[in-house]
Amino acid sequence: MELTPKQQSIELIRSAKRILIASHINPDGDSFGSLIALTLALKKIDKEVVAVCADPIPEYLQFLPSADLVSQELTGAKDFIITVDLAKTDVDKLGYKRLADEKKLHIVITPTQGFFEPQDVSFQQSMARFDLAIILDCSDLESRLGSIYDNNTSLFYETPIVNIDHHISNDHFGKVNWIDLTATSTAEILVALLESLGREKPLLDSDIATALLTGITTDTGSFQNASTTPKSFTVAAQLVAAGAKQQEIVKKIYKTRPLSTLKLWGKALANVQEDIPHRFIWSTITQQDLEASGASESETSGVIDELLKTAPNIDFALLLSERKGGVHGNLRAVEKGVDVARLANLFGGGGHEAAAGFDIPNTTLAQEESSILERIREAQV
Repeated sequence: MELTPKQQSIELIRSAKRILIASHINPDGDSFGSLIALTLALKKIDKEVVAVCADPIPEYLQFLPSADLVSQELTGAKDFIITVDLAKTDVDKLGYKRLADEKKLHIVITPTQGFFEPQDVSFQQSMARFDLAIILDCSDLESRLGSIYDNNTSLFYETPIVNIDHHISNDHFGKVNWIDLTATSTAEILVALLESLGREKPLLDSDIATALLTGITTDTGSFQNASTTPKSFTVAAQLVAAGAKQQEIVKKIYKTRPLSTLKLWGKALANVQEDIPHRFIWSTITQQDLEASGASESETSGVIDELLKTAPNIDFALLLSERKGGVHGNLRAVEKGVDVARLANLFGGGGHEAAAGFDIPNTTLAQEESSILERIREAQV
């Protein structure tokens, strides 16, 4: 009988020694909480783990335990290797001279006899080697991993991938694809994984449970989203019983806001507009708004869930934020049965029925706002 994705994932993890864990750019509570939780859990079963995310950790998630375990790049892939063919002669001495004035480095290889020729020397960029890569909360590799993928593309072709996600837009890029569309979050899926991996030695502790509960809490909008299920409450209760610091999560994520964030949210509220015929509201945040508020791009988090979604008599809310790399769109359904992932797909994005997003690279809000709104209106007809 064919193994389930869960069973295949467990087998690959148990047989691997060195594991890469990666999650998406612009990390949120689910992606980063899942990244931390799985890293800590696999270290408990004596795996060598490297955890990466291309973008910095948002300030509101820096309270999570062992957040410093996550790097923004694969440092092991930076080495430049010079290979010398020793078929004709061996090396007697090896040295180097640094010519500061010319900004050059001379590597001196003295043979035991005879001489080396140019064709005896080859060069290559080193590649970090892993037995397994686990990709969390990513619908695809190219757009969601950012520079981690761009700078190490061959690694993802050469390494077996376990793809764990809960988005309907996932394009099944892994050797194993554990895609649970009924799960509210990737963190919820990981609870089942850690239960199975930890049958001999339980893996859930306070730190891991806190990271996983952060993922579930943020992706369910503190259990307010329509996608919240009875299972998500059950799993959350299990994590609290395992020591998850639920009140700390609530305090750090929902009750602690820098002044810069409050200023930015004020600008977002001032920019709110309503489309009554098509039953949605939208707002914008420009680079100028970020600069005037002294806020970072990550501080746009929360605007759509805590402010825009509270408007009455609408089906969904849209936030368009201008970033250095382009325009980012966030969509949230207000009424049950409204599929905002369908709208995100118009722009190459994706997500869930109730929450979705998209990116349009190398552009500005001034160039794109009108066309985005027009396409959304056309899709609503």
